[in-house]
Amino acid sequence: MGYKLSPLLWTKLKYGLSAGRVQSVATRLVVDREEEIRAFVPEEYWTLDARLRHSSGEIFTAKYVGKAGKKAGLRTEDDVKAVEAAVKDAVFAVSSVKRKDVKRSPAPPFITSSLQQEASRKLGMTPRRTMAVAQQLYEGVDIEGEGTVGLITYMRTDSLRLSEEALAAAGGLIRARYGEEYYNGSPRRFKNKNSAQDAHEAIRPSVPELTPDRVRASLPPEQYRLYKLVWNRFIASQMAQAVYDSVSMDIDANGHTFRTGYQAVKFPGFTAVYEEGRDEESSERQIALPVLREGETVELQELLKEQKFTQPPTRYTEASLIREMEETGIGRPSTYAPTISTILDREYVVKDGKSLKPTPLGEVVTKLMKERFADIVSPGFTAGMEETLDSVEKGERPWKQVLSEFYGGFAQSLESAEKALEGTHLKIPDEETDEICPECGRKLVVKNGRYGRFLACPGYPECKFTKPIVVEMPGKCPKCGSRILKRTSKNGYTYYACEKRECGFMTWDVPTKDNCPECGHTLFKKSGRGFQKPFCINEHCSRFVPEDKRGYKRKSAENNDATGAADEKKPAEKKETAKKAAGATKKATGTAEKTTGTAKKTATKKTAAKRPAARKTGGES
Repeated sequence: MGYKLSPLLWTKLKYGLSAGRVQSVATRLVVDREEEIRAFVPEEYWTLDARLRHSSGEIFTAKYVGKAGKKAGLRTEDDVKAVEAAVKDAVFAVSSVKRKDVKRSPAPPFITSSLQQEASRKLGMTPRRTMAVAQQLYEGVDIEGEGTVGLITYMRTDSLRLSEEALAAAGGLIRARYGEEYYNGSPRRFKNKNSAQDAHEAIRPSVPELTPDRVRASLPPEQYRLYKLVWNRFIASQMAQAVYDSVSMDIDANGHTFRTGYQAVKFPGFTAVYEEGRDEESSERQIALPVLREGETVELQELLKEQKFTQPPTRYTEASLIREMEETGIGRPSTYAPTISTILDREYVVKDGKSLKPTPLGEVVTKLMKERFADIVSPGFTAGMEETLDSVEKGERPWKQVLSEFYGGFAQSLESAEKALEGTHLKIPDEETDEICPECGRKLVVKNGRYGRFLACPGYPECKFTKPIVVEMPGKCPKCGSRILKRTSKNGYTYYACEKRECGFMTWDVPTKDNCPECGHTLFKKSGRGFQKPFCINEHCSRFVPEDKRGYKRKSAENNDATGAADEKKPAEKKETAKKAAGATKKATGTAEKTTGTAKKTATKKTAAKRPAARKTGGES
């Protein structure tokens, strides 16, 4: 499909684009979600909370849930005022108290998709980077005292199967390390999905006894963090359930019901090792409640009302898009990471923070695919094709029949699309921004250039104004308190500078959202992958960290001044210095060779003058 569809995009849009059975559907998912967000109409609703005081003096909050035992929403402010009037002078009495133990089971060990999702949520790693680091752990790492060890099992799998040896090793390790009560009691096995290929085990540590603490000194930060994630998840999958003491209370006031609840950990179980991350973390805090009995009254302190509006669906993140592809049956474990990398590289989709947002190019390509190949480039077709290919692999269907059934309709759709688009060239609309061109007053648009995206005036060639896209960083400039912007040098190096050119502040260190507890200035961290400890760059602060102690590899202070100065230079200056040094060395070498050559010639002439002429013989002289 891809080899036939891509040339169509080259002729109708621009060269270098691509389409295919999986990547086109992944792009379509992102575009469809964006269209849902644009079409979303927010609806008003209200919340009403009662701040209540127990006789012991403890204050807690309960949410309004309904009237006369039935749930009722508060749609307008008039609804809220009616409830306020009814309960303002009423007696608030506890109508029911429900207490029970709630048990939670651990998540299964990782498969490819869940590993990529969790590494994105917890470690901030892209799917491509996750798989690259996992490959290194699988191939083998030199562990001190152990030699080269493959630390995890094969990382491209959708099977949840675990070997008996691994289950036994996990059970013994849990009992020895955490205690008998933390073990599940028997090996916990997980059921595969019907579509799973069971060629490999789930992703687990190959030697469970090699704990993250034992291998930490031998691993770079990224490898250590990913290995710890895999190890924790596997061990937690064989641990006992977590038990929570759950309390739920209904409080009645003149027929209106307010509800509150609380959960406290009774036995941590597997959560002592690992808890699964979520795409959307809850912002509600769990606050302990006073001990209340049915019939007991509490005193109303105040009623808190708040107007809210329903929110549109959130954009996909890399993690949630992988989950959607997996649940819909699009692609295979080995395709998730390269598919997302492809749609990002082709600029069909861009990252806005952690969210994936379609570009005008992505929307045009998706529209073309939906109009001309609606029955082919769709989630249903792609998922069905996966099942069909599985049936071929199992020998249930002949592959030639499958190909002929598909290709006839596909070739016809391709031919009709080429005829319909003959002589036309699709235009990619400009992505308009709110920034105004200072020279002509038009709204600037986003353009794609040789070195990436930038802002330009749509009035070209009359107006040739351009400017780089400004990326605002967290924190404030330590010199003047203005915004810190991310910039790129002509040589491609990223640096951070004050938005005011006259300020002159710039640094290669990355600003963070945290402030120094001592002086209040923005904290910075070393650039590069992995976790870096923030530090203060304010020289007048007691927590100031000098440049040579920030973790960068620099030469020692004992080196001569010339070396030290060169080492402190910017990357671009280092490159220029290196070029000059190389040129000087080459020039000096050339001069030396020339001098040596002249000396050799002179010496040869003198030697030849002293040497007697060779006698002519029949042979060689």
